[in-house]
Amino acid sequence: MAAPYEAIVIGGGHNGLVCAAYLARAGKRVLVLEQRDRIGGAAVSEQLFPGFTFSVFSYVVSLLRPEIIRDLELPRHGLHVLPLESTLTPLPNGDYLAQWNDHDQNRRELARHSLRDAEAYDEFGRLMHLMSRAIKPILGMPPPDPASLLPRDLMGMGRLGKYFRDLGAERFHALHKLLTMSSADYLDEWFETEALKATKSASGIIGALLGPRSPGSAYVLLHHYMGELDGVFRAWGFAKGGNGSVSTAIAAAAMSFGATIRTNAPVSQVLIKNGRAVGVVLNDGEELRAPITISGADPRRTFMQFVGAQHLPNELVDGIRRFRFRGTSAKVNLALSEAPNFTCMPGVGAHLRGAISISPSVDYLERAYDDAKYGEFSRRPYMDIILPSMIDPGMAPPGQHVMSIFAQYAPYDLKGGWTDAKRAAFGDTVIDTLSEYAPNLKTSILHRQVITPPDIERMIGLTEGNIFQGELSLQQMFFLRPIPAWARYATPIEGLYQCGAGTHPGGGVMGASGRNAALTILGKMK
Repeated sequence: MAAPYEAIVIGGGHNGLVCAAYLARAGKRVLVLEQRDRIGGAAVSEQLFPGFTFSVFSYVVSLLRPEIIRDLELPRHGLHVLPLESTLTPLPNGDYLAQWNDHDQNRRELARHSLRDAEAYDEFGRLMHLMSRAIKPILGMPPPDPASLLPRDLMGMGRLGKYFRDLGAERFHALHKLLTMSSADYLDEWFETEALKATKSASGIIGALLGPRSPGSAYVLLHHYMGELDGVFRAWGFAKGGNGSVSTAIAAAAMSFGATIRTNAPVSQVLIKNGRAVGVVLNDGEELRAPITISGADPRRTFMQFVGAQHLPNELVDGIRRFRFRGTSAKVNLALSEAPNFTCMPGVGAHLRGAISISPSVDYLERAYDDAKYGEFSRRPYMDIILPSMIDPGMAPPGQHVMSIFAQYAPYDLKGGWTDAKRAAFGDTVIDTLSEYAPNLKTSILHRQVITPPDIERMIGLTEGNIFQGELSLQQMFFLRPIPAWARYATPIEGLYQCGAGTHPGGGVMGASGRNAALTILGKMK
């Protein structure tokens, strides 16, 4: 008797859901298995405290690929993205740097700090737009193996070579610099305002144990610059109802095509018979069969936990053991009795409907990284903050607010290990630092949640709490993600594939890994 499903997807994170939706859209019978009681992985919304709803882990939308939104008709399934209007960087001297969506307003603000930077900013934006467009086709390309002589890989390398030739010398040189330089050095070539350089370079350290002066961080800056909403690059938004509504919309699309989703269904192992994946075994011993099994988990969990080293070639096992995670990002979620009142820009205004970045200088960020290099959490952390209830009032009771604080650095391998006391101390450090800019914050806190990398690992299964399922660094990108020869979503186990952010093109709520994996599988099914 034929198996009731043609494909089983391990993990109901957004990439797993995207993969399932594309397979189901093509008429395949698909089952998604999620270990938690809710879908979404890191893209979830939860009412942590009565009346206060939080995007517990990931919290903004921009990297989600527009082709996925179109193909799956996500707005029809409830996705509604609200734009973030600004980025405010408070400064220790009581001044601020604000960046606005309005071009003229933004130019006037930059000119207040530096006429040179105001002039350079448009040219910088145009170049980054071009570089984002240059990288965009690569996001949807299964990476060819440069060491392979298979026709598929040779053709892929040929297409890639032609693509880079067509960029032209000037654009290729600009892209080469972005792929190899540090974000701080790259931005030094453009700007002189410290707060502007720091706030921009902060995009190059997100989710990585890197500092703004670490080589390769400029690529991470570009990765985050590829955000796109309604065709506008570098446009960031907030999903109405929190980031869980992104996952809910994708799941609704998958189910509309016929996919089945089971929660509270943790997988213990991939079932392998005669060297082929034939399904999975759940923690309670239930066996589920399908000719195709797809893991949305990170590479270490997929290969070392679900499959087991005994089924894998030694070079893959060695490569996965070398694959770097090094989670370093923490999250502090606050329920507030009132909006924060920033000394630099008092009162409630448009600046609270955007992002707030605690990144006054490149030196500030580098010192925060110095603490992490030696196994400590940052005494003065970098923070990226939004107030979802200012954008979507339904997230909190009337007159009250939720605050989402993304903070670095909080290294997974903290010296002496993470304890309840150290988690609380890190939370206090975040609050104390932010209170220097918004003095009413401490007295307005009703509830707080502090999530460290070990908490992320425990709660949603991301190894070492890395939010991208592995560092976004040059040695772990494109045909090297997760390891050479196995970067095309397939694995050495026949019938087993990967679709998580540990594959090309990497992390963020992007969905590209799930889509690429599904298209690869559908191509092989033909």
